Amino acid sequence: MAKYFDVHPENPQQRTISSVADSIRAGQLVAYPTDSCYALGVQLGNQAGVSRIRTIRQLDDRHHFTLVCQNFAQLGQFVYVDNDVFRAIKAATPGSYTFILPATKEVPRQLQHPKKKTVGVRIPDHVVTQALLAELGEPLLSSTLLLPDEPDPMTQGWEIKDRLDHVVDIVVDSGECGTQPTTVIDFSSGEAEIVRRGAGDPSRFE
Repeated sequence: MAKYFDVHPENPQQRTISSVADSIRAGQLVAYPTDSCYALGVQLGNQAGVSRIRTIRQLDDRHHFTLVCQNFAQLGQFVYVDNDVFRAIKAATPGSYTFILPATKEVPRQLQHPKKKTVGVRIPDHVVTQALLAELGEPLLSSTLLLPDEPDPMTQGWEIKDRLDHVVDIVVDSGECGTQPTTVIDFSSGEAEIVRRGAGDPSRFE
């Protein structure tokens, strides 16, 4: 049965955030809100957690997982970013964008695209997510909470608790978030390629 945490959307309770972070470090799987929609997250390196996310979402090994980062300093440890790409990403973050970039050796091989050796990264504009990332001190390995054969991601914490009670360990609820996943921009070739149009305005990359 999943633990359910009701977190204030503007002033998240530090004790609750610390408890959630400790659970993630202990190998637990969290459903949490972002500035686009809910996501599933585990600690980087938690292979059992990655397998659980793949099972819940029925994903194959070509799926790009996302490293949800607190800031650019953290992001820069896990992907290679040249100056032009840096400026483009910097202008759009924090925000509802995921960027696909070449992975550094800090990213476990199992999380990289098997052929391209890339990984998704993002810096969310969400108070609760940022508080959790600050407490963790490392990225949260994540994937959109979009269930198989359903057109839209889940948006309500209580609904997630009700439907996924026995497959996730923690549900963080800070009120309803959006229904659109992030806009995905692939910069792995050095040029912006819009892979998915979502919550972030894609026009700046066209």
